[in-house]
Amino acid sequence: MIDRISNCRILGEIGSGGMAVIYKAVQEPLERLVAIKALKPSIALDSHFAVRFEREARFMASLQHENIIHVHDLIKNGSSMYIIMEYVRGIDLYDLLERASHVPAEIAAIIGLQVARALDYAHFRGLIHRDIKPANIIISYQGEVKLMDFGIARDESTGRDLTETGTGVGTPSYMSPEQILGDNLDFRSDIFSLGIVLYQLVAGSKPFVEDGARSVMQKIRLDRYTAPHRLVSTVPRSLERILARCMEKSPANRYPTTQALIDDLMEFLTARVPINHNARLVMYLRDLGVVEREEAEQTLMKGAARSARSANRNHGLMQRAWLVNGSLFLAMVLSGGYLQISNGRFSQESLAYAEQLEAERQPFRRGFLKVVVDPWADVYIDGQLAATTPTASPIALTPGKHYINFKNPYYIEEKTHVVIRLNKTEIIEVRLREQDPAASRSTKASAL
Repeated sequence: MIDRISNCRILGEIGSGGMAVIYKAVQEPLERLVAIKALKPSIALDSHFAVRFEREARFMASLQHENIIHVHDLIKNGSSMYIIMEYVRGIDLYDLLERASHVPAEIAAIIGLQVARALDYAHFRGLIHRDIKPANIIISYQGEVKLMDFGIARDESTGRDLTETGTGVGTPSYMSPEQILGDNLDFRSDIFSLGIVLYQLVAGSKPFVEDGARSVMQKIRLDRYTAPHRLVSTVPRSLERILARCMEKSPANRYPTTQALIDDLMEFLTARVPINHNARLVMYLRDLGVVEREEAEQTLMKGAARSARSANRNHGLMQRAWLVNGSLFLAMVLSGGYLQISNGRFSQESLAYAEQLEAERQPFRRGFLKVVVDPWADVYIDGQLAATTPTASPIALTPGKHYINFKNPYYIEEKTHVVIRLNKTEIIEVRLREQDPAASRSTKASAL
C-alpha cells in the first residue's frame, strides 16, 4: 500500500472496486481526515474509465450541498489520478440492510427526504444522478445522509454523460423503465430509483426481483409490485402513496418536481418525528448497534447544546421585540389610543411561549395528551389528523398551546384547546352531541 498521496498521509484502505481504491488519509496541512479515491494503476489515463473518473470529480466539485459528499481536490500524478473528498464515518444503506430486515417508516422517510434534497439541488443544476441505490447513500454517525458517486451522472445542459454506446448505465434493480429502454432521461428517472430504495428500506426486499419467468428489467417495465404493507404490516398507507407516485411506470404520472416529493415527505414526517431528524437517525443507529451508545449520547448532547444556544439567541430577539411592543403600547396610551387586552388570554399565551422556549432549550423533552371520546372521533391537532379514538396511546406534543378538533360525521364537531407542559400528560374527555336531524333538514331547506 502507498504511504502518501500529495500532502495526504494514508492511514489505510477502506474499500475497493473495479475501477478505483478508496483510502482513509489525513490531509496534513489542515489536519483533517479525508477519503481518497485512487484510480487503479491498471487503468490508463487516456481510457474511457479515466475520463469518467475525472468527470465524476468535476461533477461533485460543482455541488456544494450538505447531503452530497464534498470533493476537495483532483490530483494527477504521472500515470495516476486521485479524488480527495470528504471523509464520512458512517454506514451505507446496503450495509444497513444487512443488519436490519427493514427500517421503520419514519427512518426511511427521513433518509428519503435528505436524498431528495440532494437530488433537488443537483436537478436544479441540470444534473441527473442515474445510479440511486443503497450503496450510494451513506448515513453518518452524526445522523447526516450523504449521496455519493456521480460517476454516471448526466449533464442535461450539455447532454453529456460518462458512458459510451454499449456501456451499462445504472444498476438494473434500481433503473427506471425509461432508463432500461434507453430513452432520454430527466430528473423523474432519479425519483423512480429513489422510490425503489425507499420501498426496499420499509419492506425489506426490492419491489422487482428476477424469477424464472421474467428478468428484473422486464418486471420494472411491465409488472406491478406487492404493496409494502403486505410484507410489513406497519408501513403507513400515506407513505405507500408517496412510494407509488415515485414508482409510476410513466414519468408523466410521477412527481412533477423533486420539491413536490420533498413536500410530501415533510408532511408525512411532521406528525411522526417531533425531534430533529438527524438526532432521530443517531438514535436509530444507536439502537441498531451501529454506533456505540456512549458516542451516540455525546452526539445528541452536543446537538442539544447547539439547539439551546440557538434558543437563547432567539430568546434575546424576543426580549427586544417585547421592549419594542411595550414602547408602542405606552405611546398609544399617552396619545389617547385604546388597546384592549384579555388578561386570561395574555397570561395563557405567555405561558405557552415560555413552554415553547423551554422545549427549544431541551429539544428531546416533550409533553403528552390523552383523549377519551364518547362514542369516537378523529382527533385533529393544529389542523393535522393525530389519532382516531379509542386509543390508549398518549400523543406526544411540543409544549405550548395546541388547538384540538374532534370530528365524527354523525355528531356535532367539538373544538377546544390545551396547553401542554414538559413531561406532563394532559387528559381531555369529550362526549359528542348527536346532530339534530330536524335541524339538519331545516338548514338544508333554508339553503335551497
